[in-house]
Amino acid sequence: MTSQKTYPYEDATDRARGVADVTSDRLKDAGDKAQQMAYDMAEQTRQYGQKAQDAARQFKPFLERSMKDQPMATLAGAALIGFVLGALWKK
Repeated sequence: MTSQKTYPYEDATDRARGVADVTSDRLKDAGDKAQQMAYDMAEQTRQYGQKAQDAARQFKPFLERSMKDQPMATLAGAALIGFVLGALWKK
């Protein structure tokens, strides 16, 4: 009967490898989730940008007509919008 001697550090090494493997898997999962989140945010930003461009295209004829028919009212409206945006920006 041969007895094989086990050294305590072998168990510690196996445990350390197990912990390293689990940690590596979790970091990979976290990286994958972060990458998916970044992709989703980029896609949502692109969609919002497209909607803003569409709204600007629809607003342009209204603005041009307003500038032609009522230039002072249009200027006052633009000044009011600028004031509100400036106040919001300052906060």
